[in-house]
Amino acid sequence: MTVADLIKPFEPTQTPPPQRLGAFIRWCLTGAWPMLFAAALFSALAGAMEAGTAWILGWVIDMATASGPENFLTPRNLWMILGAVAFFILIRPLLFGLSSVSNNYIVMPNIPPLVLAKLNRWTLGQSVTYFDDDFAGRIAQKQMQTANALTSVVSETISAIVFALASLVGSLLLLGSIHPLVMLPFVAWLAVYFLLVRWYLPRIRTRSAARAGARAMVSGQVVDTITNIKTVKLFAHSEFEDRAARDSMVALRDKSLAFGKLSASFRFILMTLAGLLPVLLLGATLWLWQAGSATTGDIVAAGAISIRIAQMTGWVSFTLMGIYAHVGEIENGMKTLARPDRVEDAPDATELTVPEGRIEFRDVSFAYGRDVGGVSDLTLTVQPGEKLGIVGASGAGKSTLVSLLLRLYDRENGKILIDGQDIARVTQDSLRRQIGMVTQETAMFNRSARDNILYGRPDATEDQMIAAAKKAEAHDFILDLQDGQGRKGYDAHLGERGVKLSGGQRQRIALARAILKDAPILVLDEATSALDSEVEAAIQTALHRVMEGKTVLAIAHRLSTLSEMDRIIVLDHGRIVESGPHDTLLAQGGLYARFWHRQSGGFIQTEAAE
Repeated sequence: MTVADLIKPFEPTQTPPPQRLGAFIRWCLTGAWPMLFAAALFSALAGAMEAGTAWILGWVIDMATASGPENFLTPRNLWMILGAVAFFILIRPLLFGLSSVSNNYIVMPNIPPLVLAKLNRWTLGQSVTYFDDDFAGRIAQKQMQTANALTSVVSETISAIVFALASLVGSLLLLGSIHPLVMLPFVAWLAVYFLLVRWYLPRIRTRSAARAGARAMVSGQVVDTITNIKTVKLFAHSEFEDRAARDSMVALRDKSLAFGKLSASFRFILMTLAGLLPVLLLGATLWLWQAGSATTGDIVAAGAISIRIAQMTGWVSFTLMGIYAHVGEIENGMKTLARPDRVEDAPDATELTVPEGRIEFRDVSFAYGRDVGGVSDLTLTVQPGEKLGIVGASGAGKSTLVSLLLRLYDRENGKILIDGQDIARVTQDSLRRQIGMVTQETAMFNRSARDNILYGRPDATEDQMIAAAKKAEAHDFILDLQDGQGRKGYDAHLGERGVKLSGGQRQRIALARAILKDAPILVLDEATSALDSEVEAAIQTALHRVMEGKTVLAIAHRLSTLSEMDRIIVLDHGRIVESGPHDTLLAQGGLYARFWHRQSGGFIQTEAAE
């Protein structure tokens, strides 16, 4: 293990992020505090060397003045000179080196992954509603913004603020050793300095947070447009999107100008104050020297320390401004990222086992927090191995039923059981491992075709993966793929959200993924809606094979795909209004029969169209 491993950035954190700034920062830095304190100690020792340097310079000058040229290189003075040389070429570089190593080699490389890993792990656990209500680009921007800002705060606090505070303490002690009267103008100067800092920095923090929010909105707007670039072009809305982006950029510019105006005035006033310090300290020391209460070396020491602190004032003020700007960004990111919007595992949650695949909905209600919508008092039992078709107009509750089964949302009333186990009492990961799903809007990663299929079962062999692709009628077209980097076949990358594939190709890769997963429960949400009739017919046999021996819930508007289901339920306004095999439902002449006779091209019409 190297010293860089003294901070372990990828250790899991069991507690959620607090929503108060100080507690949030402590949470983000959990696991790094011992090394942060060590780095701060080395920085403080290096800062104290500033006063030590000025004191040694004054001491050498006094020794030279007292000895005169003819007696300066005596054995007694020689040892003192060697001590001063050792200080400059050994002790001082060593302390600065330790400070640099601890900050730049241990702290700085580890803090970004430490913070980002915690935030990303927490964000991945948020509910789907959290992601539905925000821009994907904005969430990603907030994670990076918060991690980078907190890294800057840590680094600058250690390397600049701790260093400067130690320098100020050392300077006070040095000036006190010259004469207490020399301390008075320095203390008065410090009081004015800290009053200015106290007035400006909270305002800088507020304006920085506003700027960070505006910057994230620009990022979210641009990413949203680029993600949907085909839609933008198809509807000839480039100018509209450009105006929307410009509006967000104008807001960012306004916030940046407000921040810049305040920061410029802050720096100007502090630099003016810095110029006053050498005048005060040298003036006080010269006055004491004239009165016989200070030596020539004291003048040199006071002058050296005043000039160094005056120079440091500009650096520290700029750093403080940056720290408070970063704190504003952290606070802004915290409001987005630390907000709990989650479906949590129960404290005593167990692993779900599915020996049979029996599914029960008992008086289940869920309305997305509204008065209407979702499902209401729904009771349904799906027997092991049963193939259940689910039909209903748009908004009838079909997708809600499936989302509740997958526990993407927590039901508001009732229970959902799988083989007698309440899904609210099992871990979400174990639940979703037992359910395979193919949706209408197939999700593809901008990774290779192989990676996208293996997402169903990462430990599958190459032969198993290819066999799943063949069953899904995907193998042949995958062999013909080639991306912009020259990668071919299963190594070819599919583009963001699989944009390089047709809808039918994406659906077949998603089906291959579900086949490879081989879960005992299978959910098909418009699984063949993107396929033309010829391709759909080609994979029907494979689809029947993958359904064999599984409990299946199949949602479809194309009723012909459900005619061979064991049973079909019809949902209307969140309730089951009909249930039975295809022929029985047709004979009843109810809602299902009306859907069947009124479908256009084999699709259920929406209520508005009817």
